[in-house]
Amino acid sequence: MSCNTAVSRRLEGKVAIVTGGASGIGASTVRLFHDHGAKVVIADIQDDLGQTLADRLGRNISYTHCDVTDEDQVRALVDAAVAKHGGVDIMFSNAGIVEGPNSIFDVDKDELERLMGINLVGAFLAAKHAARVMVPAKKGCIIFTASACTEIAGIAGHSYTASKYGIVGLMKSLAVELGSHGIRANCVSPFGVLTGIVPDDEASKLMFEGIMSKVGNLKGKILTAEDVAVTVLYLASEEASYVSGVNLLVDGGYTVVNPTFINVITAGQS
Repeated sequence: MSCNTAVSRRLEGKVAIVTGGASGIGASTVRLFHDHGAKVVIADIQDDLGQTLADRLGRNISYTHCDVTDEDQVRALVDAAVAKHGGVDIMFSNAGIVEGPNSIFDVDKDELERLMGINLVGAFLAAKHAARVMVPAKKGCIIFTASACTEIAGIAGHSYTASKYGIVGLMKSLAVELGSHGIRANCVSPFGVLTGIVPDDEASKLMFEGIMSKVGNLKGKILTAEDVAVTVLYLASEEASYVSGVNLLVDGGYTVVNPTFINVITAGQS
């Protein structure tokens, strides 16, 4: 029995689409949404992972291949969810790719356009077609995965940072237009979290966790995909029924702290 069966199922009867739902934050969110009673459509291009997850979870979970840069595929994804379940209550636009910190001089135009296409254009299309079916229903919520880099500079590459700032701007703009139709729009912005961007081996995991433990502000805890999923669940639930236009940081306080001064003082005393 899931631990969530002991408490109220916060998404009972809701229909959710999760893009990038086959792995990482997306897969953790799919599992949590399912535990809380939602009917979930997993959208991804990782067909084996997505179908395996859907088969494992079973009832009320399905997988659809969807390249979020292709509007026809996004449109078909939303239409299929409506046909199968009667509507869409939650769109979690999570599909995205990353790049490491780099110099502006090293950014390749083709890679820039690919990253923008997946991260920003994909988010735009997911929101557009979710809104298309939510507006007549006068309800729903759209949640985007942004990043802590939208609150503090220098922790991600330029292209990635630009794409995530674009998502936050899109979210705020949507919160204005769609609010008049009873639809909420929000972002979740994680700090460094272990997902498919890190090779799936124990040495890489330990290295990543060591780095995050050292640089993170909140000691004794490493951010996980499950932590982010819980935040998404909150934003999708009725507990956040009057929360809209928010970029919710899940970063252990990292972006509100500049440790330079105290580090210099501490180093001088040692």
